[in-house]
Amino acid sequence: MNLGQQILFFFSALGAFNGFIISAYLLFFKKPKSTASFFLGLLLFSLCLKISKSLLFYFYPALPGIYIQIGILGSSLVGPSLFYFIQSALGQDAKNTALQKGTYLFWVLAIVMASIIAPYGSEPGVWENYMGSVISMQFTVYIILSAWLLRNVFVKFFSKGEKISTTERLLLSVLIGNIIVPVAFKLPIFSFFNGHCISGALFFSAVLYLNTFLFISRRKTSNLFSDNQDLVRYANKKITEEQATALTDRLQKIILGEELYKNPDLKLNDLAKKINISGHQLSQLLNDNLGKSFAAYINGFRINEACELIVNDKGIKLEAIGYEVGFNSKSTFYTAFKKYKQTTPMQYKEQLLVVSSN
Repeated sequence: MNLGQQILFFFSALGAFNGFIISAYLLFFKKPKSTASFFLGLLLFSLCLKISKSLLFYFYPALPGIYIQIGILGSSLVGPSLFYFIQSALGQDAKNTALQKGTYLFWVLAIVMASIIAPYGSEPGVWENYMGSVISMQFTVYIILSAWLLRNVFVKFFSKGEKISTTERLLLSVLIGNIIVPVAFKLPIFSFFNGHCISGALFFSAVLYLNTFLFISRRKTSNLFSDNQDLVRYANKKITEEQATALTDRLQKIILGEELYKNPDLKLNDLAKKINISGHQLSQLLNDNLGKSFAAYINGFRINEACELIVNDKGIKLEAIGYEVGFNSKSTFYTAFKKYKQTTPMQYKEQLLVVSSN
């Protein structure tokens, strides 16, 4: 390895190494944890597997096939991780947990099964042609889906007089970076690096450091992993109606998506952590902007769910319905129901029967 190659290897390997360190921090050590930081960690980890495979293959062409397979596994997870990261950062992932897990499980099992049936060492053509093409198509689909999620951000970016937020700028940077790196692997224009593999690794290092700089330089004004982005810093000042609407929408998505109201031990601070605001700020939002106490707000979801169960009449006893929707006693359920519906659960059910018989 001559001096030029050593320099290329150093800068490329440094990016991959730092990427692994940052991904480990986001996945295991960052506090408070959030869905967005988790998926960003997965994205970085997947990219680093892909880059490390290309980097080693460039300098050590006789690399055992198992390393190629691990790198391709990383490549298969880049697209989903990018999409789910952007989706979670925009607060649109409340009901997608099962789909997310299923996606990762599918690709991991697919690569593992392919590794068993047709190992790279004996069937390199299968991996380089068929598997590579499938993963490239998959990645293209996820890039398109990710760009679609950010369509409004692109419109704002190219519109005069429109200003995009720091979080939106960072999301665009991550998306564009994930387009640049694979382009560096594919296009002959980057052959001045003496190979596509090393050019992709170098561009990854450059993109990683650029985005890291943006994250660090903006951390005091915006928190990408807050799940509320620019809406969470309201301490010691009144929440505006516009801010309250955004927070309330986010709150409802999480409560309904995760059915948090069914937890009889749900506390105000627990719910506040879900949207990364303090308990004081959540209390302020509920009392000043919505005119409700925490208990009244949560009981509203419980009563609505109870009414649906009574309407659907699945044979559940009225007392059991109260426990099903999150009340910790029969008396609390009946009291809350009477307060919200001005009638008892039994009378409510009887009224439904009268209406249906007419």
